Amino acid sequence: MSEKNGLDAAATWLLESFARLVAEHDVPGATVAVLADGRIATATGGVTSLATGVAVDADTVFQIGSITKIWTTTLVLQLVDDGLVDLDEPLLTYLPELVIGDMEAAKVITVRHLLTHTAGFEGDIFTDTGRGEDAIEKYVATLTDLPQLFAPGETFSYNNTGFVVLGRLVEVLRGKPYDEVLLERIAQPLGLARVSPSPYEAILHRAATGHVAGEDGSTLTTAPTWALARSNAPAGSMLAMTPTDLLGFVRMHLDGGTAPDGTRVLSAESTEAMQTRQVDLPRLSGMGDAWGLGWELFDTPQGTVVAHDGGTIGQAAFLRVVPEAGVAIAMLTNGGDFFGLFNDVVAKLLADLTGVVLPARPTPPEHPDTVDVSRYLGHYADTIYDIRVTQDADGRVWLDREPKDIIAEIGERPIRFELVHLAEDSLISVEAFHGIHVVFAFIGDTNGDGTGKAKYVHYGRVVSRVDTPVSGNPLHPKKEERS
Repeated sequence: MSEKNGLDAAATWLLESFARLVAEHDVPGATVAVLADGRIATATGGVTSLATGVAVDADTVFQIGSITKIWTTTLVLQLVDDGLVDLDEPLLTYLPELVIGDMEAAKVITVRHLLTHTAGFEGDIFTDTGRGEDAIEKYVATLTDLPQLFAPGETFSYNNTGFVVLGRLVEVLRGKPYDEVLLERIAQPLGLARVSPSPYEAILHRAATGHVAGEDGSTLTTAPTWALARSNAPAGSMLAMTPTDLLGFVRMHLDGGTAPDGTRVLSAESTEAMQTRQVDLPRLSGMGDAWGLGWELFDTPQGTVVAHDGGTIGQAAFLRVVPEAGVAIAMLTNGGDFFGLFNDVVAKLLADLTGVVLPARPTPPEHPDTVDVSRYLGHYADTIYDIRVTQDADGRVWLDREPKDIIAEIGERPIRFELVHLAEDSLISVEAFHGIHVVFAFIGDTNGDGTGKAKYVHYGRVVSRVDTPVSGNPLHPKKEERS
């Protein structure tokens, strides 16, 4: 079957099935776009908001969440193309005013570290510094006590904070606010008219509202607020668009950095560099095998899939791209069982159009090994969660995650997982959470010699133990005095 016929078949299937699947998965509303053979097919289902009942249509904008990081990466690589940035130069070369909690680490953190989530500092700072054009500048100025968790380049830990810093880099070197640069240097050259960097633009279109679990923990209700703070915009707090707009951006990356009219948006070298493996990931649930510059990478027997997902307040976005086939799929949702919908729509279409089967997510073994979990037990914390790992009298292991600060304020509820052994120092949740069995890797050692407790729990983010005095850190040399 040719790709052209494949897209026609996909479009027919979407027309017949997408709205039904949206309803079956209790997703209030969703929209999907498929790019193949240079053409795009779309489908919609459900409503923009349960409160209004307005139907989702092809022009409805949804937030894309952390997929914004690919846009921010593109803006940074444009700086590289213009000779304004070297990815391997220390960040302080370009932002000498930056002050963080460990200035010895700051001296060696590079732009590449930020793009690959390997800078090593706390990555979930969501300080609201207002709605003005100086919000990102003010945010970066608040990072003076930002904790350094591990040595730059030592391991991967998903880092929103680092991408806000990259947004400030763009502002400083372009001399304009981040959202203005994004429109001028990406959206406008590509002719993407519905790209909305903030609620002020989104409200000019039909806009989806997020939905979260209500007081009973199951019934969906509209989210308490539409977007996170402007200060986190480069990391994905509010950028909205249609999936067709998103695939217009992806098409540029598939075409070596050029717009449909031939305008050069990004060099071919930079588009290739973004999709090139930079750092391998530990085995974690729902994440890829490696990271490029901005892009998440999945290894499959049929080839590499480049990807990114995004989550905001009650909205979830998915993007999967097979560069060798010229195929991309974007699906945007506003609550409910969005992972189930992903499996039934995005994963299916990717296999139908390219033959690529996405790697199965880890599942708990039928007969898990019994292991000594004493080194894992304890209290871990970062700025948005308290995590406690305990063992009951029957020997069962439990992980309790309590949201705090902004995450609690937007309505996320505490969750509890029973964990069993998966492999080596990794445990996995017995029950699925939003369709995923969550893997927790326990790394490091509080004594630095293999005799202590785990220093960190890693589930895509590295979270530090806070209940045990630390004598040495295997991931980061002894912290020097700030200079």
